[in-house]
Amino acid sequence: MIKKLLLIIICISSFAFTQKEFGKVTLPLGRVQVQKGGTGAFKKAMPRMPIHEKDIVKTLAKSRCEITLVGGGKLRIGQNSELEITEANVKPMEKNFGATLKKGDVWVAAKAAFGEKKNVAVRTPTAVAAIRGTKYRAKAGEDESSVLVYDGKVDVNAAKNVIDARNQQMRQGGPQGGAAPKFKLGPVTEIQAPTQVAGPYEVSLEDWISLVEGMQINVRKDGKYSMFKFDQDADAGLDFVKWNKEQDAKDGN
Repeated sequence: MIKKLLLIIICISSFAFTQKEFGKVTLPLGRVQVQKGGTGAFKKAMPRMPIHEKDIVKTLAKSRCEITLVGGGKLRIGQNSELEITEANVKPMEKNFGATLKKGDVWVAAKAAFGEKKNVAVRTPTAVAAIRGTKYRAKAGEDESSVLVYDGKVDVNAAKNVIDARNQQMRQGGPQGGAAPKFKLGPVTEIQAPTQVAGPYEVSLEDWISLVEGMQINVRKDGKYSMFKFDQDADAGLDFVKWNKEQDAKDGN
């Protein structure tokens, strides 16, 4: 009996040790739930609850959740949203975070410290947005997703392109040890506001492009996109945006 108990304790400890921490829940508002490891039942999110790779965070109607990233930075989820944590690779001067927004809204505010490299990538059903210490909002839909830039620069590509590149890496052998390759950002084309592509949804997004403050891009599931300068005054009136800006001000972001 004692041997069985020791074995269970060792297994639980090993599982906890191998799960990389993404951050901690710092502000669960309303009905916020977490599924640990992506399996089993969803449980109520509690303040200071650790969030790890493979966890899924879900908010219901009139609910929000703030997660403080390991090493600093915030990720906030709007109502009726679902976010799966896919990467938490934290080193003293280099931090890489990844998440898949299955539906809903997410706000990312993650400025890098001096000399630090910080990348927070959010994938939606149709697009991938990756930052290196800046501020943006992503909205996920089955047929179309949007990325809006509030500060700094955000690199964006169609989700299909990233998946195809990752599959090609796998076909070519991938990294040693059989692990799935980490997709790295390729060369990007910087788009300055208020530039707009010629005609909405006439061009497919084939490469990474870098959006600056004030720009919005909408990417459809067929890879075609529309990019423009969004109305920041109208956007600032949205309840989710207003709340995030208030929280950022409190945090000094």
